Amino acid sequence: MSLALVKFMPSETKVPFIKARMVALGLSVLFLLASLFEFSTVGINFGIDFRGGIQTEVQTEGPADVEAIRTVVNGLDLGGARIQQTGDDREVLVALPLQEGEGLEGEALQNTARVALEAALTEAFPDIEIRGTTVIGGSVSGELVVKGALAIAIALVLMLIYIWFRFEWQYSVGAIAALTHDVIVTVGLFSFTQMEFNLSTVAAILTIVGYSMNDTVVVYDRIRENLRKYKKEELSSVLNRSINDTLSRTILTSVTTLVALVALYLIGSGDLKGFAFAMIWGVLIGTYSSVFVAAPLLLFTKVKRESTD
Repeated sequence: MSLALVKFMPSETKVPFIKARMVALGLSVLFLLASLFEFSTVGINFGIDFRGGIQTEVQTEGPADVEAIRTVVNGLDLGGARIQQTGDDREVLVALPLQEGEGLEGEALQNTARVALEAALTEAFPDIEIRGTTVIGGSVSGELVVKGALAIAIALVLMLIYIWFRFEWQYSVGAIAALTHDVIVTVGLFSFTQMEFNLSTVAAILTIVGYSMNDTVVVYDRIRENLRKYKKEELSSVLNRSINDTLSRTILTSVTTLVALVALYLIGSGDLKGFAFAMIWGVLIGTYSSVFVAAPLLLFTKVKRESTD
């Protein structure tokens, strides 16, 4: 018994994906250059996870006035504050990056910022309760930057090794090119939008790598199967046939994933919203790269039919 949604999906499509590979290649190069340009000129809006700062959890007796709290905190000139509600409407998280100045740095700066923040909040809102303050120092945040980048790099290398053993080296080149494409374009998007880039974003990128790789492996597996089945058919034709064979699966997986992520983005806040935003983009760009980057690259690496026997 098939699912109702599957019945509406075309079973035998003949979309000329491979014919559009040069257009897709130009679009991908444009995406990559734009992302690298944004990253090198504008940079990334790192959160306090990577810049260092303080996070204070507060709770009010009634519904919290987020804008009033934001006005008070910004009046301290301690840097760009991030104010977000957590849990119910009475709980608020105040996050401040550490801004060095007036000869203060390190622990002295952290203590000064913490005391000033807590004093301003209790003075402006007598009924407010300071539930706790977390401090992330500069050395810790710098270490997190290195570890975040290292985690992404290790994930890409392990994926390369997996594809190499699972298929052949020609497939691994295409897969890693597609994954690197996804990571760079996602980072470029965060640079362009200046959305906060934090540990949740790194987690989203690693999830994107896994999602994109899973989609690519499905396409590659069908390509290998069709290379055995259609030995006399041109490689470009086999690639196009394979992409179309897996198209319904790709669409269903992407759409159902996007439904959950869009809901998460609409009802979420703070880090959860940023995670959902990165994942939505990742699903779209990951699906695109599996079809228009990973598969067409097999024409350039000249995958051999005998390697599939």
